[in-house]
Amino acid sequence: MIYLVRIVSIFATLALASTVLAASAQADDTATDTRPSVAPDIREDESKLKLQKGNFVVVPVPISNPTLDTGLVAGAANFYAQTEEQKKAQPASVTAVAAMYTSNDSRAAAIVQQNYWRNDRWRFTGVLGAADLRLSLIAPDEGSGSESVDWRINGAFFLTRLSRRITGDWYGGVFARVIDAGQSLEFGGESAGFDTDDVRSAGIGITAEFDSRDLPINTYTGRHFKFDALFNDESIGSNGTYQSYEASFKSFHELSDTAVLAWEIRGCQREGTTPLWDSCRIKLRGFSATDYLGKVSYSAQAELRWRFTKRWAFVAFGGAGEVAQSFSGFRDRTSIPSYGAGVRFSVLPAKRVNMRLDYAKSRDSDAIHFSVGEAF
Repeated sequence: MIYLVRIVSIFATLALASTVLAASAQADDTATDTRPSVAPDIREDESKLKLQKGNFVVVPVPISNPTLDTGLVAGAANFYAQTEEQKKAQPASVTAVAAMYTSNDSRAAAIVQQNYWRNDRWRFTGVLGAADLRLSLIAPDEGSGSESVDWRINGAFFLTRLSRRITGDWYGGVFARVIDAGQSLEFGGESAGFDTDDVRSAGIGITAEFDSRDLPINTYTGRHFKFDALFNDESIGSNGTYQSYEASFKSFHELSDTAVLAWEIRGCQREGTTPLWDSCRIKLRGFSATDYLGKVSYSAQAELRWRFTKRWAFVAFGGAGEVAQSFSGFRDRTSIPSYGAGVRFSVLPAKRVNMRLDYAKSRDSDAIHFSVGEAF
């Protein structure tokens, strides 16, 4: 489900929805490597936005976007104690919980466990949760005049991932995902090779990642590459068999003490009869995430970030994407633009944690996005 699965990313927003206190990994196993945990360790921060008792932290995170409307994520995290040697080598292991509610009556909740072992050589993540989402999408009927239809998704999900440092900034690993989701969707027309019924999806996958970013929440320098391949099969519990492939590359360049140029490219492919909620989408701003769903998508965008005071910054961005074999077939191979501008306010300057307000335009829509952390 396109946003039920994405709810997992909410836990990257726990404790101010960001990843902080991160540094580039070194090839030496004893070198400092504090790249991000699912809930950033802000126990020693003086922010008034959190509630804290010992190692337990609670933080509310406001969100607003054209997919889920306006709402709030409430997150809580318990960080595990570390020795001084462990603090220098890896992030703190953490157990986190979060719940979300938005103005379109969407809701979700989950619990996350993340562990680090042997100087961050090994990483483990487990997520268990449920969601009830009220979305809309464009009916797959060219004669409908791009009519929107209601789309309700509800169900439970489980994700587990185990990875190991291969060398330097490279990690590789395996992951498994199970999603049992019901869909309520009424439209007149064909489903274009997508499964729009209730679906149980179970898959096993492989992942590879390169990460040399200085701070993932708000990167000034570095690169990030990630590739995931997931194989969903009836033999392990899926209703159907299909494959998912996703890749992304991000690059960050510090042009001066106050300016950063960031850019990214993304690609996505699905093979087989894919549940509609697991279809590819265009991950740009200016429209709902459900406006462009297909078996193949790719996009590119760039953003210039300029800090004109210690706490305030301005950004300008632009990009484009395409979707093929789309659910709304009349949108196949049409270039979808995305451009706009935004402002940032730093709630934690020392850790580069920003509140983000963006206004974006696309071909036939515009949208306001409000969240914590950069768009990419």
